Amino acid sequence: MATAPTTPAAGAGEMKRTLSLTGLTINAMALIAPGAFLWTTFQSQSLQSVGGATTALDMLPGLLFALVLAFLTALSYSELANLYTNAGAGSSYYFAEAAFLEREEAAHYKFARLAKFIVGWVSHLYYWIYPGIMVAFTGVLAVYILGLFGITLSTPLEVLVVVLFAAITGAIAFRGIAGSTMTAVVINVIQLTALVVFSALAIIFRLTHPDAGYVHDGITSVVLPHSMTNVLFQGTIAILLLVGFESVTALGAEAINPKRDVRRAVLLSLAIQGGIAYLLEYVSANLFVNSSLTATDATGAQVNGYAAAAASGAPIGDMMRFIGDTMLGGTGLPLTMVLAATVLVALVGTTLACLNTGVRITYVMGRDKEMPSLLGMLHGKYATPHYGVIALAAVSALIGAYGVLSADNLLQTILASNVGTFLVYGMTNLIVVFAFWHRAERSFAKHILVPVAGMVANLAMLLAVVGLSIGAGGSTQTDTLVALGFDAVWIAAGGVWLLANSRATSRSLLVRPTSAKAIDVA
Repeated sequence: MATAPTTPAAGAGEMKRTLSLTGLTINAMALIAPGAFLWTTFQSQSLQSVGGATTALDMLPGLLFALVLAFLTALSYSELANLYTNAGAGSSYYFAEAAFLEREEAAHYKFARLAKFIVGWVSHLYYWIYPGIMVAFTGVLAVYILGLFGITLSTPLEVLVVVLFAAITGAIAFRGIAGSTMTAVVINVIQLTALVVFSALAIIFRLTHPDAGYVHDGITSVVLPHSMTNVLFQGTIAILLLVGFESVTALGAEAINPKRDVRRAVLLSLAIQGGIAYLLEYVSANLFVNSSLTATDATGAQVNGYAAAAASGAPIGDMMRFIGDTMLGGTGLPLTMVLAATVLVALVGTTLACLNTGVRITYVMGRDKEMPSLLGMLHGKYATPHYGVIALAAVSALIGAYGVLSADNLLQTILASNVGTFLVYGMTNLIVVFAFWHRAERSFAKHILVPVAGMVANLAMLLAVVGLSIGAGGSTQTDTLVALGFDAVWIAAGGVWLLANSRATSRSLLVRPTSAKAIDVA
């Protein structure tokens, strides 16, 4: 009989079940952090161009497209989490294996090991780059805040800041998810309050200053697409804002009631942060962009509007300062400092959530001997995959140090992570079709229509990154090629590791076929 998806051996130690529905949702919300991402990604979204022209006019339509993609994928994750309640920390890695092992046909389940390895290895392009992006964002924010006081950091000091931040957050994550959850509760309240205040001020400014030379002539221009190509381009960045909802499925081993709460938390976190908070702040920020918002670009030229946002390390901070100085009696600097502080707090929570969830699949792969077994060990006191946390914190420091050096470097890491996201999301949608195809409870809408639509949407975004971005020329083309080159090296390394590890452990790439059904997924 084929072997069931692996679970911890007796005496190997288990993760502690401490997370309720609130805890699961809060941890996912910390990853989908609107207060932080509006500040940190608005520059990249404004910087992106096609043929020398910005795609920023379609920032909100791109976000809406990514939101639809995310909800389709969230529904797929929730169905798999409900079907495979024993997934624990494995998430898509476990789902892929279980979907193959439960089939009667040997032609299907003999591919279980290969399927789970591919999904697990590719998942690292998302789960292990994403925390580094958060660390880089923190470095950029620190440079901006110090710049408000006329303090300029040298490049070595910028790198030191991100390394220290990675080390500190890694030390907190080392102690476990429970402490991080309490931190995330406070952080979510702070950032949601801050973004509502910013959004309200931006809208009030627009209403009380009708002649400021706005880029968009009204709400219709902000919401409706100007170019479908640009919508796809913007969507390739916007997906970074929304990923994290699926991280709940990697916390199943720490959920008090995984069958009831995991699928709810997946959808609830995305609805609150993506469907409400992001729409509010992106409508307001884009309505505010005007010709009075100015900056100096890399050539020394004075630019305004979206070009000014692209030239600034923190365009939302510049907007808040402009609002305070123009409309609120010269209070721009203190208001900007308060807003920046809330973003810094949000980034701490997001990075903690990244470190805690990003290492879970690595832990399961290490436990299965599909990655170095050291990564599959739990700490004796904190029951955390501590070696994995240490490794991920170190990788995050390296990626953060690279990303903080320039806006293009940061965009390259974002694109590299997003390609991994599209691949994992697309494969997970496909797993739903395969997992439910033979089951009596199969629903055409939930198990065919939704996952196929999600897979197609993820494929469209992936093609936008690969095809449209390379054909766009300029920095967008260069940044995309660098990102794809990194992803290709990682995937090739996975193939080499799989073959070498299989030879060293005397395991076949294909599960030996039998005629019996593999597992019980009741």
